Amino acid sequence: MRMEIVERLARKAIEDTYSGSCTIRGYRESKEEKTRFTKEEEVTVLEKQPCRVSFQKIASAAQTETAAAVSQEIKLFLAPEIVVKSGSKIVVTQNKRTTEYVASGEPAVYPTHQEIILELAKRWA
Repeated sequence: MRMEIVERLARKAIEDTYSGSCTIRGYRESKEEKTRFTKEEEVTVLEKQPCRVSFQKIASAAQTETAAAVSQEIKLFLAPEIVVKSGSKIVVTQNKRTTEYVASGEPAVYPTHQEIILELAKRWA
């Protein structure tokens, strides 16, 4: 009983830091009526979900022959019951900016929150 209270208070404290919201988009297979071919279409899985993006490492752009490659370690904090599949597209609005990311891996799920490492959807500056 005491542990449940502690986890609930800890979750509330973490959720109080959420200053953004996100839309999670995934893919589902659909069949075209005329051709009967199966194709993947992008669908919205969840909208306006409170969240927070944290930047673990902020690095300058590394110049290559064709463009500047941007390197950052980006972490999304989200409620633990939300299911985010690897490869999902996540659009986050935080600090009056909207940025599109892709989920790069499986989330680390804790009783109070989950953490998902993200990558910028656009890799070149």
